[in-house]
Amino acid sequence: MITYPSALNGQNRSQPILSLTGGQEGKEVTTGFNLFRSRLESEHKHLTRELKQLKASVRPVEERREGSPFGKREEEAAETFELEKRLALEKRLGDQLAEVEHALHKLEEGTYGLCDICGQPINPDRLEALPQANLCLSCKAKQAKNAKGK
Repeated sequence: MITYPSALNGQNRSQPILSLTGGQEGKEVTTGFNLFRSRLESEHKHLTRELKQLKASVRPVEERREGSPFGKREEEAAETFELEKRLALEKRLGDQLAEVEHALHKLEEGTYGLCDICGQPINPDRLEALPQANLCLSCKAKQAKNAKGK
């Protein structure tokens, strides 16, 4: 059974609002999930806007190459550094956007709040802190440990 914090549903913290085994459901579940959906949609808009702004801020190559012939290698090194930094930021924003879209898709499917690996409920406090979380803490720890070992 999942319980949601009072910040999500305006009720006491121990009030169960979702039972994955078919218990109490209804208005409280809708309220809790609508809050998550709202936060996810807001984050989706924010990330999309940030990604568009980042892509729009790229100057054409001809424009970047104008300037003094002195220090050309330094200019190229600085441009390369800025390009790598922008690409890394673009990738991070794209990854975050994909996580948010995945969470929104899970909301539509009715599997939101369940771990993608083990299928167990994700701790409501984790979802409150990170609505796009798709793994329970146990599976996330295993994933991080495996990533370190590679």
